[in-house]
Amino acid sequence: MKSSIKECSQINTTDAKSARYVAMAVGIAHLLNDAYASFLHPLLPRLMDKLGLSITLAAALSMIFSLSSSIMQPMAGYLADRFGRKVFVIAGPLISGVFLSLIGLAPSLSVLLAILLLGGIGSAVFHPPGAAMAARTAEGKGSGLRMSFFSCCGSLGYAIGPLAIIGLVTTVGLENTWMAVAPVIVLTLLLLVALPPDDPQISNPDPPSLREVLSGLKGPLGVVFCISALGAFAQRVFITLSPIISSEAGASEAVGALTLSVYLGAQAFGSLASGWLTDRVDRSQLLAWLTGLSVPTHMLALWLPPGSLGAFIFAACSGFLNMALLPPIVVMAQEIIPKSPAMGSAVVMGLAWATGSLGLLGTGIIGDWISPQFAGLVSAPVLFLGTALCFHPQLKSYRKVVS
Repeated sequence: MKSSIKECSQINTTDAKSARYVAMAVGIAHLLNDAYASFLHPLLPRLMDKLGLSITLAAALSMIFSLSSSIMQPMAGYLADRFGRKVFVIAGPLISGVFLSLIGLAPSLSVLLAILLLGGIGSAVFHPPGAAMAARTAEGKGSGLRMSFFSCCGSLGYAIGPLAIIGLVTTVGLENTWMAVAPVIVLTLLLLVALPPDDPQISNPDPPSLREVLSGLKGPLGVVFCISALGAFAQRVFITLSPIISSEAGASEAVGALTLSVYLGAQAFGSLASGWLTDRVDRSQLLAWLTGLSVPTHMLALWLPPGSLGAFIFAACSGFLNMALLPPIVVMAQEIIPKSPAMGSAVVMGLAWATGSLGLLGTGIIGDWISPQFAGLVSAPVLFLGTALCFHPQLKSYRKVVS
């Protein structure tokens, strides 16, 4: 009996160690995938000059990219739950990295749209299986801390991307963004070696259909979905308008990129802190505080002079609070749909992010009509709707931590 217990303990230790390696590999993939996804926004002022785009068209580009990187996620989650996650985790960053490295080569708006659509699809393919793999690689299911590690890596990628791409185009020119493809080639080779074959016990041959999951939006999943969509709208507005506001104020391109990196870098810390809290506190109250505090911080970050200390401080606060929404939202979704964690993640990340992105077109029109700063300031209070939704009765069963 003692020998059997000892052997079982050794197996569990080995599995946990292997799980940590897998989690690290998926985290690195998320970092690089989201670094490529952050290339567009700091380049918007250059692309507007090169292609003669208005603020409305620039916002439309951001919206279309967000839609392409989000709307395919539920289907990707369904396929990953049914057939395995490894191929999606490897292929997603590769597709995203290859196409988004070509942004600077686009000779026209139509070519740029095609590049963004294809690059966005690559990102969409990665996120649901990546989130499910990250949250389930160690013992236990739906851990906020494990989800926060995955989220943190993506936020770091988003923070590094703007500085990296601006540094590259400043050195070699906008037409040479293709040089950025090298890291994703190396990543693909590493993932082929680092990720083990899919565990047949994890793959679910009969997950809930996409229609069944979407019909669940009438219940608690729909409430979580709306909170996520509102948070995504606030983030998309900030990262789209902030570089344009900086440019129109006469600030340097570096100031615009640094503001994005401060905002997106702070998201990494927000996801880590929130992941720890998600496992310990009432999730509805946590989400209510995060959404409520996000309104004044986003407004101040857009209102204060670009490049000022105050603008950087409130950009950091806004990013921290915005990404802190993700761990409790994803964990609650996975608990609501326990048989299909990847699809649950896809609905509250991909589909919700796509829905939130739709508002960008209206924001862009207001930006052209009045000013980009005004458009950002009137958009931020929408998050108060999320605060109200946090106390919806249908979330009662998922507010507390599952023991």
